[in-house]
Amino acid sequence: MHVHIVSGDGEAKFWLEPDLELAKNHGYSRQQLKEIESLVEGHRDELVSAWKQHFSS
Repeated sequence: MHVHIVSGDGEAKFWLEPDLELAKNHGYSRQQLKEIESLVEGHRDELVSAWKQHFSS
């Protein structure tokens, strides 16, 4: 499971399982990545649930 983050500043991909981990980064600064990672971590359960719901059908 993973999530993509895309904005005018760049694009990143984070693995959600087994551990939250940055997979790719194009354009985001370290500070931006810290902020994004914090948001992803805070919503991780929701993201995993949405992933499972979307791909189970």
